[in-house]
Amino acid sequence: MRSAGINEIDVAARLGVDPKTVRRWMTGRKPYPRHRNALASLTGWSQYDLWPDLPRAAAHGDHADEVVTVYPHRSAVPVDTWTRLFGGAREEIDLLAYSALFLADDVAASAQLRYKAEAGVRVRIALGKPEGAHVLDRGAEERIGDGMSARIRTALVGFGPVVGAGAELRLHDTVLYNSIYRADNDLLVNAHVFGRPASHAPVLHLRRHVPEGMAATYLDSFERVWASCSDASVEA
Repeated sequence: MRSAGINEIDVAARLGVDPKTVRRWMTGRKPYPRHRNALASLTGWSQYDLWPDLPRAAAHGDHADEVVTVYPHRSAVPVDTWTRLFGGAREEIDLLAYSALFLADDVAASAQLRYKAEAGVRVRIALGKPEGAHVLDRGAEERIGDGMSARIRTALVGFGPVVGAGAELRLHDTVLYNSIYRADNDLLVNAHVFGRPASHAPVLHLRRHVPEGMAATYLDSFERVWASCSDASVEA
């Protein structure tokens, strides 16, 4: 509720319930399904994050259970989602973007990445080549010209302490259809829309439960881009 900028009175008013009911939810009582749906929409958190003991649907052929939640645009993702995502990683953290400057500028998120790298978690960061053809094209699409290259250069400086802590950083020159932010089996996939910045595009929160499926598709995409990257230190 704090991350969404609301309090128990706001929730009670929007859901048409008594504030005492909201307080009971906050102390452990599980709401009815209709209220759980509404609370997930209000807070931006998935039901499984709010109530981890909820039963999960079995993963069948459509893999629908992989979709944890959908945000209409990246700026709608609660700020502390990023630190929670990276903070939960035990083995791997992967970032694929053109600049990911919003993370490089986020003191809490970058500190979490640095801490995880120091703790032995494999952290891989793939950013666009500042002078790459596709980076320049993306800058033209968004009508910011060299602004995209400038963002990447600024992000490279911001991620410096993370790299110093043991993270790997490479540069790519690919057409990015999505930015991918992965912590073990959880992924935030930020779609790219022609002519609009990534912050204005939808974000899918996926959780991998099966070897094949939506999450696996994006993870495979990351690996293919990572394999094509050049070492950032060589580029520098």
